[in-house]
Amino acid sequence: MAERKVRVRFAPSPTGALHIGGVRTALYNYLFARQHGGDMIFRIEDTDSNRFVPGAEEYIIESFKWLGIHFDEGVTFGGNCGPYRQSERREIYKKYVQILLDNDKAYIAFDTPEELDAKRTEIANFQYDASTRGMMRNSLVLSKEEVDALIAAGKQYVVRFKIEPNEDIHVNDLIRGGVVINSSILDDKVLYKSADELPTYHLANIVDDHLMDVSHVIRGEEWLPSAPLHVLLYRAFGWEDTMPSFAHLPLLLKPEGNGKLSKRDGDRLGFPVFPLEWHDPKTNEVSSGYRESGYLPEAVINFLALLGWNPGNEQEVMSMDELISLFDLHRCSKSGAKFDYKKGLWFNHQYIQLKSNEEIAELFLPVLKEHGVEAPLEKVIAVVGMMKDRVTFVKELWDVCSFFFVAPTAYDEKTAKKRWKEDSARCMTELAEVLAGIDDFSIEGQEKVVMDWIAAKEYHTGNIMNAFRLTLVGEGKGPHMFDISWILGKEETLARIKRAVEVLK
Repeated sequence: MAERKVRVRFAPSPTGALHIGGVRTALYNYLFARQHGGDMIFRIEDTDSNRFVPGAEEYIIESFKWLGIHFDEGVTFGGNCGPYRQSERREIYKKYVQILLDNDKAYIAFDTPEELDAKRTEIANFQYDASTRGMMRNSLVLSKEEVDALIAAGKQYVVRFKIEPNEDIHVNDLIRGGVVINSSILDDKVLYKSADELPTYHLANIVDDHLMDVSHVIRGEEWLPSAPLHVLLYRAFGWEDTMPSFAHLPLLLKPEGNGKLSKRDGDRLGFPVFPLEWHDPKTNEVSSGYRESGYLPEAVINFLALLGWNPGNEQEVMSMDELISLFDLHRCSKSGAKFDYKKGLWFNHQYIQLKSNEEIAELFLPVLKEHGVEAPLEKVIAVVGMMKDRVTFVKELWDVCSFFFVAPTAYDEKTAKKRWKEDSARCMTELAEVLAGIDDFSIEGQEKVVMDWIAAKEYHTGNIMNAFRLTLVGEGKGPHMFDISWILGKEETLARIKRAVEVLK
């Protein structure tokens, strides 16, 4: 028998921004599919029409585009198994609901919300199952004529899955191993609602996974309780041979580790929990995103990959290709992963160092423009090369190297008090004359002439260099002095010394 092709799916609901936990689930699906030469399907679960949020679907697609997670088929990507939006598959689901009804695997229930509430009040811990369905209003109790009459009269109903009691259901999970659950703890889940003629998550997912030949269902731990139900549904349809393998990923926990990561944790500690900035159309609330906060997509991917999985070696910084080759579901943790957002900052710093100076310069140009600075690209590249190891985000470059582009208009009082000596004005005037006479204004060219001058005059090197820094930078920060003067050029260097001498006296 030919080995089954790996096909995975990611199926978000368009009910708002994509949570970072969902991004990690999609990433693990992507890594698994790519490693096995398989396909990744993008489905939209929009059967809950009440929770639909305009713009959410476009937001989700844009997020994956930014992150570099590519789908092979699905909503907006095309493919042979469409439509991929569940709301467009009503007729397909109706057909499978009917198959379950015809085979006595499901039944029609007419209980109103009020009747269900009354039963919950009457019976402690009430659940609709084999022990209680006989006392409810459904097609197992009513005659066919009564059922037909109620439907003809337009009474709303649901279709419930008929679960046989006291049966051990075995779920083989690729991360957790064998999980056994007794069917008696499961209720007769609603599979279809006549009110909107749409199935619930449970039925839609099983039918879609089967028809789209999904080989592996890799999803969050929160779906583990529904796995036995999905196994029973596959059996009810006679699809055991095509049942996918399940893998339930560990939860993402709060940075402190106590409970599930929420948006509130991000707000409280100042980190994003969404890939992109999200503007909630209902509340007009704006939530921060990794992209707008200045994270590089490669850093976010690397950071997320290691939350709940490890490569089995000490390597931390990995490209997407390296992650694909190393990924192994069996190395996923069973317990939840603390969301160490500070590690996310560390990864961003690493990726800024890994990117070429040209790439970082291109990202820095808009920041310069915001500050009204137009500079030659070669100069920006040279500055970035010197200063990028000092920042976590590209936008922070302005704070550490603005002096390369804008001459100081004032001089830091504390530094001036400490570094500007009685003879500093005279020494700087002399230094300006020395620099003016240098033909080779390269770093090495300047350094040799200036150091020889300091030695000949028997000046204190520290005093000269500290005063020199103050004249060019306006404070006591920055890289090697001759790096600064080389980038500024002779003319600008001399102009800044002259002005500092006039102001500081």
